[in-house]
Amino acid sequence: MREPAVRCCRDSLCVSVLASRRRFFQGTASLLNPAAVALTQLHLRLCFRSWLAGMLSVLLGLVPSASSNISTSRPNILLLMADDLGIGDIGCYGNNTMRTPNIDRLAEDGVKLTQHISAASLCTPSRAAFLTGRYPVRSGMVSSIGYRVLQWTGASGGLPTNETTFAKILKEKGYATGLIGKWHLGLNCESASDHCHHPLHHGFDHFYGMPFSLMGDCAHWELSEKRVNLEQKLNFLFQVLALVALTLVAGKLTHLIPVSWTPVIWSALWAVLLLAGSYFVGALIVHADCLLMRNHTITEQPMRFQKTTPLILREVASFLKRNKHGPFLLFVSFLHVHIPLITMETFLGKSLHGLYGDNVEEMDWMVGQILDTLDMEGLTNSTLIYFTSDHGGSLENQLGRTQYGGWNGIYKGGKGMGGWEGGIRVPGIFRWPGVLPAGQVIGEPTSLMDVFPTVVQLAGGEVPQDRVIDGQDLLPLLLGTAQHSDHEFLMHYCEGFLHAARWHQRDKGTTWKVHFVTPVFQPEGAGACYGRKVCPCFGEKVLHHDPPLLFDLSRDPSETHVLTPASEPVFYQVMERVQRAVREHQRTLSPVPLQLDRLGNIWRPWLQPCCGPFPLCWCLREDGPQ
Repeated sequence: MREPAVRCCRDSLCVSVLASRRRFFQGTASLLNPAAVALTQLHLRLCFRSWLAGMLSVLLGLVPSASSNISTSRPNILLLMADDLGIGDIGCYGNNTMRTPNIDRLAEDGVKLTQHISAASLCTPSRAAFLTGRYPVRSGMVSSIGYRVLQWTGASGGLPTNETTFAKILKEKGYATGLIGKWHLGLNCESASDHCHHPLHHGFDHFYGMPFSLMGDCAHWELSEKRVNLEQKLNFLFQVLALVALTLVAGKLTHLIPVSWTPVIWSALWAVLLLAGSYFVGALIVHADCLLMRNHTITEQPMRFQKTTPLILREVASFLKRNKHGPFLLFVSFLHVHIPLITMETFLGKSLHGLYGDNVEEMDWMVGQILDTLDMEGLTNSTLIYFTSDHGGSLENQLGRTQYGGWNGIYKGGKGMGGWEGGIRVPGIFRWPGVLPAGQVIGEPTSLMDVFPTVVQLAGGEVPQDRVIDGQDLLPLLLGTAQHSDHEFLMHYCEGFLHAARWHQRDKGTTWKVHFVTPVFQPEGAGACYGRKVCPCFGEKVLHHDPPLLFDLSRDPSETHVLTPASEPVFYQVMERVQRAVREHQRTLSPVPLQLDRLGNIWRPWLQPCCGPFPLCWCLREDGPQ
């Protein structure tokens, strides 16, 4: 008797046929040749296994997988960065008196990082590190003489053209790239229009915003970054020259000083010019630095501050609508919450924390408007959102009893302090619906520099191999496929000076912090350098610690209990390991020109962007929202 052919199927009909054939062969087994029976049973088993494998593959194909989504799709990327926002200013980080429902919603729907660290405690170096994934000392975006940020739009310093930003790599991978808001990483090198440091020369297709930074001087505030200091210097020089001129006149008239009238006239002329300069320097700053650009064109000089927030929101919505078919990278760099805290009338007087609180709540509303635009354009599920601040809140922004700077929660210190947590620990929130787990909280050490390799690899790009990249890919940590951060050590700089370092001892679950240098707080017993704009990095107003200060951030995140050899059994082992890591790190540094030192950081009239014949820099080239 010939064996009937057995055909393997993967549908329900095949299952019923298999079952009936099994019953038939079982009933007639005694009539069949034993070898044939065995062969038929083998075919049946093979058929069943094939059907089972097919069904499993179908079922698995129906189950969404985060890894498959990531590997087959390039998400849109929306980066939101606040300016000078304290980590303690946000509800999801513990503030119960400030209303930030939209930022809180991002944390509820995404992943919140609680040990997220800025590479610098001031904006220019921090933003350079964010864009390049490298400590700012590697790119020269630091100073050694106290000029810690770019001081003028018309200065020659800026992010070097040989640095690679994540925007440049994503643009090469087909992303539409945009920056809206604050830049503060330089503009020109040799002429007022070469724009060598411009965002469009660093990978962005579109730019709208301030090439410099919002400052108190833009609104002639008493809290001043440079106007008051310049006025004082010019007045002093005026007094000196005026005294010289009067002395020469008196000596000439009394015949006690044998001198011609030429030096008298020149000294008097210079005295008058200095007096005029001290009177007009405030207006010069407003016109020189407080301007808006669209790509390479100045659109407002000086800015109309009550129109700025609506203009930025309009620009964000326009970019999202133009590029909704993606993929896109949009970096929204808020002007909030930096002084002078420009706030629309709708939000004035509405918070419990004065003008600063009003400005924070307005920024949160802006975040909500951007999220609404994503929803309306159907972009929510295809967009990875990241929210952070460039560094901690400024404690020295204080007039009398009124605080115009942020709150850094339980963390010591603030903006401008190289190593203290309050200046470098910042919010870090990621949301990508359907991919990243909602409501996840991660306490591992992470850095703003990590955004570089994370977005580059999500976009299908490659992290540069021709330079040191200090950031680490965050995706395994965000997805939960890795338990620990790839950062074992993080260095904390103040200008070009290393102030502190942290060691994440993963096998012990401990994060150690070692301070080599700390600023001297003023007055004694205070928690900041009151009476100054910002704490210094070197000189007589800092302390060099020998032995260094040691803290266990795992148990003491507020850095209140200094550990000693008597109180910490592994004190010397920790010190030795951290100092060895510092030496290894320093061996990777190469000498580069310092972009923020004096030569690159002084105002040069021929580099000043001006929308009219200099010095008549005034224009309004587009209407804002009504």
